[in-house]
Amino acid sequence: MGEKKRKDATKSEFIFGKKNYKFMFIGLACIAIGFILMSGGGSDDPNVFNPDIFSFRRIRLAPMLVLIGFGIEIYAILLDPNKS
Repeated sequence: MGEKKRKDATKSEFIFGKKNYKFMFIGLACIAIGFILMSGGGSDDPNVFNPDIFSFRRIRLAPMLVLIGFGIEIYAILLDPNKS
């Protein structure tokens, strides 16, 4: 009888709920898209300057997406899965 109570008491549950994981994947996708948008713009020849590295996409949009993704991740961690 005591062993059954112990097994019931140690029943494993996930820390996060389904809602938390959805937000985590959305946040990870935002971060990944931000880093992908930041990549590229280099030149094969080091003597040639490519002004494309200072485009709006690399300077403003991509870092903003990464920061929004980190914000979504923090929200996903702090979200209470049992609250309706």
